[in-house]
Amino acid sequence: MGKRKRDTAAPSAEAVEKSNSAKKLKAPKKTSTTKPSTAAFQLTNDDGDVTIQIIAGSYDRILHGITAAIHPATSTEKSKQNGDKSPKPKTEFADTFLFNAHTSAIRCLALSPPSEPDHKGQQKLLLATGSTDERINIYNISAHPPSARAAEDQKGLSALAPRPVLENSKNREVGNLLHHTSNITRLVFPNRSKLLSAAEDSTIGVTRTRDWALLHSFKCPIPKVYGRPSGDTAVAGMGPSGVNDFAVHPSNKIMISVGKGERCMRLWNLETGKKSRVLNFDKEILIEIGEGRHSTGEARKIVWGASRDKDGEEEDEFAVGFERDVLVFGMDCRPRCRLMKGERTKVQEMGYVRGVDGENDGETVLAVSTEDGRILFFKTNEYVASEEDKEKENGEKAKKDGLPCARMVAQLGGKDAGVTTRIKDFKILAVRSVKGAVSWYVTAGGSDGRVRVWRLGSGDLSTAKGEKDGKVVGELLGTYETNNRITCLESFVMIPRPDGAEESEYEFESDESEDEDEEDSE
Repeated sequence: MGKRKRDTAAPSAEAVEKSNSAKKLKAPKKTSTTKPSTAAFQLTNDDGDVTIQIIAGSYDRILHGITAAIHPATSTEKSKQNGDKSPKPKTEFADTFLFNAHTSAIRCLALSPPSEPDHKGQQKLLLATGSTDERINIYNISAHPPSARAAEDQKGLSALAPRPVLENSKNREVGNLLHHTSNITRLVFPNRSKLLSAAEDSTIGVTRTRDWALLHSFKCPIPKVYGRPSGDTAVAGMGPSGVNDFAVHPSNKIMISVGKGERCMRLWNLETGKKSRVLNFDKEILIEIGEGRHSTGEARKIVWGASRDKDGEEEDEFAVGFERDVLVFGMDCRPRCRLMKGERTKVQEMGYVRGVDGENDGETVLAVSTEDGRILFFKTNEYVASEEDKEKENGEKAKKDGLPCARMVAQLGGKDAGVTTRIKDFKILAVRSVKGAVSWYVTAGGSDGRVRVWRLGSGDLSTAKGEKDGKVVGELLGTYETNNRITCLESFVMIPRPDGAEESEYEFESDESEDEDEEDSE
């Protein structure tokens, strides 16, 4: 860690396959680890208090650490709200850390799973930040809310600040990685023992977190230049190159990547460390989603998910995001549907949400944030009736209508909610109460510098038949002003402090050595 490692040999050019293979991907056997689960955080007490740690990166090189403490309304407050069955909780924001993390804009963040509790019962997470300065910074982040003692000791500092300050000495930088030679574009912790990173140097690195050694580097070929598009700032003779995004299957055996200047996606075998296949995007489909002659046709985002077929069986799928639309592919690598038909906006971020029917292994929806300040929720196994279907019902000759469009079940934010700027990134956290009810907390960061927290009820993402398509959902709980242009965001539900550790001084002690992380069983 801390030493620059450069590859002297540039990636060799590679011809892309001319036709897509219809061969189905060999997905791992169905186990509990292969499901893209968003398992609900289980509350341990009946008061319903939830504390969320939010981390936001910005164009201005600043890394914000914020806690949002959400307290349910008391019985007195409920009586004042005229019998409202769902009174608005009270939300309190506090600053936990503020790092001048990089020398240029922060592009991406990644959080690891929590560590195993040590003898004092404390847990922590690893935070990785990537920037356009070619560096990856690593931080330790406490998984527990600030203690009462810390709040008491920092009262004087909080009185001088616009918001309460609840610093924790456990939140600190560990070091940095310098094995990439260009802008960092994507970071992922598939498990606590590995960190995957992608950059515009057309490589994807695999780093072991135990000693931060670079284990392997996937080299993606640099695409050939076919003319110079308007506004291209590449060096003469060179074109856009680099990895835009990648997605690791929950089994940690398959990875798919998409790159700049390429109208294809690449499949990688993580067990052998070699490329598996190259899949071209169909030209007609690219034209249908707005990636025609005058667009790059490259994919910008990709994420793994799952849906249920007509028989109720769960099957894996993955979504590929373009500038203005999203395509959903099955394991046969054929597109199933598109999402943004009729929406005149750009796609910013996306992710799957599991258990919208209250079960951890239940129905799944795909959430997409947009340029106009909304988060849209789609059911990828239900489609909107097309003109072709309507003509069939009327007994007329059916016309080809292209890919079906997934049903939009709900939307959050937007102009009516006072959000007019793009939502750059978001995270959806599920929380299950002691009584078993599930609710979702949505944390979102926008280009206006504001971090917003919404709450979704157990029925807001319901996909039952008869529900109105595209219904407006969500309750805004609070807004935090960072005064910086947000580029990326991560968040997690903080773990309640261990018994007996409330007034302990462990969080003010320095770690003599880092705990040894277990190796990935795969």
